Amino acid sequence: MDKSIGTLYGIGVGPGDPDHITLKAVKALSKVDVIYTASSTKNNHSLAVQIAAPHIPESTPVHRIAFPMCNDRDVLEAAWEENARIVADSLKEGKDAAFITLGDCLTYSTYGYLSRQVKKFLPGAKLVAVPGITAYQAAAARVNRQLVEGEESLVILSGVEGGDRFREIAKSTENAVFMKAYKNVADIRKALEENDWSRNAVGVKSCGLPEEKLIENLSDFEHTPPDYWTLILSGKRKE
Repeated sequence: MDKSIGTLYGIGVGPGDPDHITLKAVKALSKVDVIYTASSTKNNHSLAVQIAAPHIPESTPVHRIAFPMCNDRDVLEAAWEENARIVADSLKEGKDAAFITLGDCLTYSTYGYLSRQVKKFLPGAKLVAVPGITAYQAAAARVNRQLVEGEESLVILSGVEGGDRFREIAKSTENAVFMKAYKNVADIRKALEENDWSRNAVGVKSCGLPEEKLIENLSDFEHTPPDYWTLILSGKRKE
C-alpha cells in the first residue's frame, strides 16, 4: 500500500434519522481532510450531508459531485470516471477523503461504482468501508417487524423494474424487501398479490425523515402516492 496516497472512506450515514449514524462514521468524519457526496445533476442538495452535518468539522471542505439520474450506461460510466478522478486527485495529494452515502455504503450505493473507478486510477489507494444502517433495517424497526427468523431467507430487491424479479424467485424465499419502489409500487403490489404476499406487506415512505409515513395496506398507495424514498417490506403469511 502506497503510504503517500490518502485513504478513501466510504461512509454510510443511515437512512434519515440523525441518531442512526454510527460512532465509527462520526470518528471517520472528524479526521478526514475532505468530504465528497453525490448529488443529482438537477440540483445541489444532499440528504447525506444534511444528516452528517453536525459531525463534520467546520474546517472540512464538503464537495457535492453530480451523478446523472438516468439509465444510459455510457452517460453513467462517464460520470463515474470523471468523479472518481476528482476524488483520486485528493488522494494523490496525500489527503484522506470520505465519500458519504445514505443508508449503507455497500447496499445500492454510488460508493460501489466510485470506489471501483478510484481503484483503477490508483491501485495503491487504501479503501475503507464504514457500514451504515439501511433504510429497510430502520423501516423494520419502525414497525417492529422481524425481517427473518429460523431457517428463513431474506431477499433484497430493487423495485426499479417493478415486480418481475420477485415473480422469478417468490417460491425460493420467505421474506423480501423492495428498495427503490418509487415508480413501480403498482406492479410490485400486483406481484405480491399473485403470490398471496400482499396481506403481509407494509410500505414505508421517507423512513426516519419528518415526512415519514407508514402504509399498512398497499392499496392505500392509490390515494397516497409513493415518494422517492419509498420501500416495501413483505413476506409469506405466517399462520
